[in-house]
Amino acid sequence: MRILICEDSVLLREGLVRLLADDGHEVVAALPDASGLEAAVAETTPDLCVLDVRLPPSWTDEGIRAAITLRARHPRLAVLVLSQYVEERYASDLIADGQGSLGYLLKDRVADVRDFLDAVARIAEGATVLDPEVVGQLLARRRRDDRLQSLTERERAVLALIAEGRSNQAIAQALFVSPASVEKHITAIFTKLGLEQDETGNRRVIAALVHLGHDTTGASS
Repeated sequence: MRILICEDSVLLREGLVRLLADDGHEVVAALPDASGLEAAVAETTPDLCVLDVRLPPSWTDEGIRAAITLRARHPRLAVLVLSQYVEERYASDLIADGQGSLGYLLKDRVADVRDFLDAVARIAEGATVLDPEVVGQLLARRRRDDRLQSLTERERAVLALIAEGRSNQAIAQALFVSPASVEKHITAIFTKLGLEQDETGNRRVIAALVHLGHDTTGASS
């Protein structure tokens, strides 16, 4: 996989370069800020961009704004945003389009090499992967959707794991249930949330967005 990194911390930037290269990926560029990001993307045509939320010169939202711009201009480009803390507003802005191929992880997650590399692979394949702490904080702030109130405790647990980007098999392992049980719970979730099967196959993403408070189906949240 061709990967572009935009991270102001030299230690983390070089650590990511080494980690990804050791896993067989090609790091096509490693930038300290977003000033040359668009040109670098056009020149190197990466499959995935890894960006810090906060970048020079103001260290506020340069990275997240760059990520949103990249997703608008390059819909097929996978994006993984790294953040020191849970930035609820930034996470909300980034995931609002529901297009997939997106990740929002805390930097501590990089320390778990296996989980981080797994997240990179899943994002590149089209998944939406959100850090459990991001999911937890957004959920705590967004509990007003009446449809969510109709879910059972187990269905809510399954939906929370869907929002983290987990596969059915991973959900089954996390909850110590069979994959068949997970499929039944997911079917019930889709039914209760009013998500009908369509040609795009995005019901998992839409369900995750409802879970996080971004109603893409037209109902009030």
